[in-house]
Amino acid sequence: ILMPVSRTKTLNICLILTSLITYLEWGGDNARFLFQLEWELLLKLATDPWNALHPFTVLPLIGQILLIITLFQQTPGRTLSLAGMLLLGFLLYFILIIGILSLNFNILLLSLPFVVTSVLVVRHHRKSPKPRR
Repeated sequence: ILMPVSRTKTLNICLILTSLITYLEWGGDNARFLFQLEWELLLKLATDPWNALHPFTVLPLIGQILLIITLFQQTPGRTLSLAGMLLLGFLLYFILIIGILSLNFNILLLSLPFVVTSVLVVRHHRKSPKPRR
């Protein structure tokens, strides 16, 4: 019997997916989606970890890992969900600002789904009852 997926898990899945479709362009003809850059990062971490370590690469990756962990929890924790979103948002809101300042509509439009989803996550956690201790 399949259990229905909770709203928190659905929102966390959406955070992960919308982060992966974020688009970046830089210097000439360089352009990639975040999922492509993450794959390159994981390969580089395996071969040359010291050159791959940077706050803009490690913190969002940790955020995604935290969000993935919540998908395996019976009841996803609010703290873990929000921490994952914030660590991932560290990079994605920066990308949004770059898209706005450079008037790059590809970057802007493909970073907006994460922004909208993160607003929905915050609203969801504000409305949901706080866990008892």
